[in-house]
Amino acid sequence: LFSSKERLAEIISHDSDAVASTSSGEQKKEGPFQKHALRRKRLNGSNGPNANGPVQSNGKKSSLKEDGRNITIVTTAALPWMTGTAVNPLLRAAYLAKDGSKSVNLMVPWLAKSDQQRIFPNGVTFDSPDEQEAWVKQWLKKRTGFTPDFKLTFYPGRYAPEKCSILPVGDPTKYVPDSAADVAILEEPEHLTWYHHGRRWTDKFSHVVGVVHTNYLDYARREDGGSSKELLLRHINNWVTRIHCHKVIKLSDAVQDLPRQTTEFVHGVADSFLSVGEKKSKMRSDGAPRFSKGAYFLGKCVWAKGYTELIDLLSQNKDQLGGEVTVDCYGTGEDLNDVKLEARKRDLNLEFLGARDHLDESLHEYQVFVNPSMSDVVATTSAEALAMGKWLVCAEHPSNAFFSQFNNCLIYRNDEEFVQHMKHALTHEPAPMTTEDKQRLTWEAATERFLNVTELSERDLTPGPLTSTVDAAAWLTHNSLCGVEPLRAAAGAGINTRDNPECLQSFQPDASGGGMFDRR
Repeated sequence: LFSSKERLAEIISHDSDAVASTSSGEQKKEGPFQKHALRRKRLNGSNGPNANGPVQSNGKKSSLKEDGRNITIVTTAALPWMTGTAVNPLLRAAYLAKDGSKSVNLMVPWLAKSDQQRIFPNGVTFDSPDEQEAWVKQWLKKRTGFTPDFKLTFYPGRYAPEKCSILPVGDPTKYVPDSAADVAILEEPEHLTWYHHGRRWTDKFSHVVGVVHTNYLDYARREDGGSSKELLLRHINNWVTRIHCHKVIKLSDAVQDLPRQTTEFVHGVADSFLSVGEKKSKMRSDGAPRFSKGAYFLGKCVWAKGYTELIDLLSQNKDQLGGEVTVDCYGTGEDLNDVKLEARKRDLNLEFLGARDHLDESLHEYQVFVNPSMSDVVATTSAEALAMGKWLVCAEHPSNAFFSQFNNCLIYRNDEEFVQHMKHALTHEPAPMTTEDKQRLTWEAATERFLNVTELSERDLTPGPLTSTVDAAAWLTHNSLCGVEPLRAAAGAGINTRDNPECLQSFQPDASGGGMFDRR
């Protein structure tokens, strides 16, 4: 480590001399950091990272609207694990590829059978990536109503139960040929690169955008020693996104400030949810209510996903709600037994009904979706509930800013308003959505927002020499630290996860626990 620091100081000194001598007119050989900066300036020419493939930028900016772009979307989860980072990147890939003008490749983690058994619902497992791909494509066709033409590829991953997350094993960039390395969309860029040892994403790809899905700081602060963990994680997230992204998209301002950030909700809902809403908007011929069930909540059953807030709100306002309000809960997760126990202790009317796809017919009849989560960046389930024509009862919070423009969204600021909104929503039918509201929720509208916000300017692509030097120094330091196996294990990356396995299916996760900073 000390030799790495000495080498880093030597390189920075060399580059500083090179920059100074160049500005005075003296010709001097470039240092490695300066070479990196010059390479970035040549990005739009034949010497860029796509020298073996088509050059896509016009010399001033880079836009995903251009025909022929080669887009690789990399995410941290895959179906049948019904989590937002599995569903939304899959739908993004489908709608980006829909018009056939772009080549789209979705990269998802492949898990060993033991990890599949831990997180895939209903006992579903796969013996090969081909088998899982067929399952995913079938689900996607049912969800969207069309068969999109995009590639689905895999990189090796391991499930880290102490983080409730999947981590990459080895360097995922190695699974993309250089000739296809044009645009990279990193879904959860911080998560993908916490322990990344290998090629820098912005060296491999000419256009790299990160999409931040998860409020990891909220998770960290709920743990033992939460304040210290939150502070450390805040700096790490800043560091790795700066290293690996030209631009970062935050779905809402519920997450921390990050380098090169912009805020835009770039997710939508599949037409199948809107079809349910259209059906439920019509009056029944027998004059019966359009909805026959009351309130429900759907989400992964971990405390941080809204169950803490839900139990507290129902417990503190039991008398005001009349004691008869029942909320049906759908989801499985590591904290399910503890959540059930706490609900029983407080004598709450919570029914736990297991995992269910949000589009399942058994959920169509609910009139109210209550989502009190304060950890979400933006809850996909909330958007889906609105699309299905339901009331949405949620807290005033940056994660709900997009939803606040919809008539059927009831925002509460305190316990009193929560009680008022719950009573109103349970006793009054929601109004059918307007055409404008429906359009805002579509994946077509979300894709258009995504194409607009992912455009990179010349400044994004060619930062000044100082910025390039600092970024490269940060990468060199992080890459060196992440190359030390004992340090990786202590930090929570897992044992023997630095190098790519000989073949995708050969990696078997070690059964040891997490690192020194993990959940307690």
